[in-house]
Amino acid sequence: MDAVIAVVVVLFVIALITGGRSVRVVQQFEKGIVFRMGRLHGTREPGLAWIVPVIDRIQKVNMQIVAMAVPAQEGITRDNVSVRVDAVVYFRVVDPVKATINVQNYLFAISQQAQTSLRSIIGQSEMDQLLAERDSVNRELRRIIDEPTEGPWGIRVERVEIKDVSLPEGMKRSMSRQAEAERERRARIITADGEFQASKRLAAAANVMSRDPAALQLRLLQTVVEVAAERNSTLVMPIPVELLRFFDKFTPGSGDAGLETLARAGDAEVAAVEKEITSPGEAQLEIPEVPDIPELSAAQKGERPEPGEHPISDLQPAEPAHNGAGNPAADPPLAADLGTADGGTGSETGESKS
Repeated sequence: MDAVIAVVVVLFVIALITGGRSVRVVQQFEKGIVFRMGRLHGTREPGLAWIVPVIDRIQKVNMQIVAMAVPAQEGITRDNVSVRVDAVVYFRVVDPVKATINVQNYLFAISQQAQTSLRSIIGQSEMDQLLAERDSVNRELRRIIDEPTEGPWGIRVERVEIKDVSLPEGMKRSMSRQAEAERERRARIITADGEFQASKRLAAAANVMSRDPAALQLRLLQTVVEVAAERNSTLVMPIPVELLRFFDKFTPGSGDAGLETLARAGDAEVAAVEKEITSPGEAQLEIPEVPDIPELSAAQKGERPEPGEHPISDLQPAEPAHNGAGNPAADPPLAADLGTADGGTGSETGESKS
């Protein structure tokens, strides 16, 4: 009897264990894939799933949307600017069989695909596109990531968002200066436009006031009231405009007629002066040519000749002097021809006296 009870208890425990291993609970956001003896046997919907113990094995696949952060990637844009970009990828499994069989770890595969695609989109885009055209860049990045994953992997990329674009400090300063210059340009244009409109209004007001002198006088009185309203020591003495016009009429040389008379008088004077300068009957003075002055040597100047310089070789031949008859006179004797010693000079002088 005891042996029978023991056998029943053992069978009951085995049945509990077998039943526990045969029943699986699949959550609403999951799907179960059954492998029987290593081969695909089918899928199980959410709820209780019955499998054969020891023979079947079930694997659950999450069908929820997964938000995966893509690590920041450094790259150079098409306009040669170094940037650092990070993004977020939203994807989900649409075919659990392909996601389980065709890919060993689809989370790691999607992460690597997103990183390489992000580096690729950085090189294809310009800096202004990354900063201002985020929507187009996100669509292109989603297309690049989703193209090799949805068909063979059974994973659909729902959305891709670029989170941040980090720029170098030098580029940030350049962009701030550009924005400041743009703001200054707009401010100058607005100021110039305001001045233009104000000038047109003032011209129209002046035209209206010129038709009635009393209007200009009233405007002058209004200006005096505005100046007197302030607490200052300024004294304003208004002068009627008609008085200024009265004195302007009697000013000599005023008006267009006086200006035209002065212009005609000035033109006549200039023409007379030009006529006197260029009169053909005036005799012009002839300036004779001056011959070149010869340079004197050191001996002629009475200076001591330089060593190695002959004292007579530098003398210039003088023109022969003419006597009264027109014949050339004899050259005067040089001091060197009279003798070099005192005795010889005295003897020659005595012989000539005798």
